[in-house]
Amino acid sequence: MGDLTALTGDYTIDPAHSSIGFTVRHAMVTNVRGSFPEHEGTLHLDGADPSRSTASIDVTIASVDTGKTDRDAHLRSADFFDAETYPLMTFRSTAAERVDEEHYRITGDLTIKDVTRPITIDLEFNGSATDAFGNERVGFEGRAELLRSDWGLTWNAALETGGVMVSDKAKLTFDISAIKNTAQG
Repeated sequence: MGDLTALTGDYTIDPAHSSIGFTVRHAMVTNVRGSFPEHEGTLHLDGADPSRSTASIDVTIASVDTGKTDRDAHLRSADFFDAETYPLMTFRSTAAERVDEEHYRITGDLTIKDVTRPITIDLEFNGSATDAFGNERVGFEGRAELLRSDWGLTWNAALETGGVMVSDKAKLTFDISAIKNTAQG
């Protein structure tokens, strides 16, 4: 990838071409996957000094989609996210580092409900390109693991066979496309 200086600037995440997803083990044997289609955010990329790059993302909790209406309603309820009281999940970066040519690590504060805790996201840079409309775009894929109980998401149910209905460990995935902001004259 080489010199990233040309990529330096401020970017707006394009929700139509981005996804924020999660996977949680269900009933000990299967995975439930879902996403939060409504989100917005900004990136500041510093190609000369990636450690000075930043990210800010707001996710609309009520947009949670697992493909099952009843489950989505339960996730929005006070048992889980309590979307009415806490409508946003937020991420604010506190540190960034370049691991190698294509890999980065960004650390920041993740707030779910009224709990803010640090999380580290491993990112892969997918490249940059000019789209059909002349917008300069960058793409990243990221992943992180967390224990949902660290954010007070503790609802569960015991299974007759032993174990629990919902795993504490959750995997987050990010597929981000962002458009470089053009200078306003």
